[in-house]
Amino acid sequence: MKLLRVGTKKNEKPAIIDDNGIIRDLSSVIRDIDPININNDLIDKIKNENLNKLPQISKDIRVGSCVSNPQKFIGIGLNFSDHAKEQNLPIPEEPIIFFKSPSCITGPNDEIIIPKNSSKTDWEVELGFVISKKAQYITEDKSLNHILGFFLVNDVSEREWQKKRSGQWVKGKSADTFGPIGPYIVTTDELTDYQNLKMFLDVNGKRMQEGNTNKMIFNIKFIVSYLSNFMTLMPGDIITTGTPPGVGESKTPSIFLKNGDVVLLGIDKLGEQKHKVISM
Repeated sequence: MKLLRVGTKKNEKPAIIDDNGIIRDLSSVIRDIDPININNDLIDKIKNENLNKLPQISKDIRVGSCVSNPQKFIGIGLNFSDHAKEQNLPIPEEPIIFFKSPSCITGPNDEIIIPKNSSKTDWEVELGFVISKKAQYITEDKSLNHILGFFLVNDVSEREWQKKRSGQWVKGKSADTFGPIGPYIVTTDELTDYQNLKMFLDVNGKRMQEGNTNKMIFNIKFIVSYLSNFMTLMPGDIITTGTPPGVGESKTPSIFLKNGDVVLLGIDKLGEQKHKVISM
């Protein structure tokens, strides 16, 4: 199933896209798609509903972030072999973990804001997923039991702040609007080929990134198991899993986002995002 949140900012409600492509209001079934309401019984609860009886919602409505108020927003850095090659960096022996502040989360078609004093705001198309059940010291073969589903992420990054301002990457990853997620979550029962999905990102109609999730150095199951050894993953936590080659920093010369740019990105079966870029 495809789960999403729709409505004006801070007033979104849960919804589902039915088999006919109609958006249906889920607010009579669950209050939100957030840490309180996400659990392993959520899918069965929704499946027991007659979706045809749920109110229809116009396709013209704004789509918000597909998860609300996650406790954690975790990133995996340098996780594509071809991206590591373009960066002239060795393949990591273990996953590189960083955090994005949850306050950066925004909708899949909202504006990307270049923050004050930024000169190197960059793009990254990525596959994300959301945790459905507490995960602590789990094995790889149990990992999928702890995932609700997958979604599209733009891991927007300020490279100067990320790499030159000392400390951890979180500085360059957390500005407002640096975490567009969605448009929807595709649940694990309907997306079994998550390790073989094509990815792309365009800026002003020009293809910048192309890749496939089969190029991940550390796959989804490993990432969940690995993270669970360092921290307890909780329902609603979201993880984004790395980007293919073609980021602006690696172009010759480097290219960064500027006022008025339009960014379009997508992953097979997970929809698309489209953002206008504005300067603060």
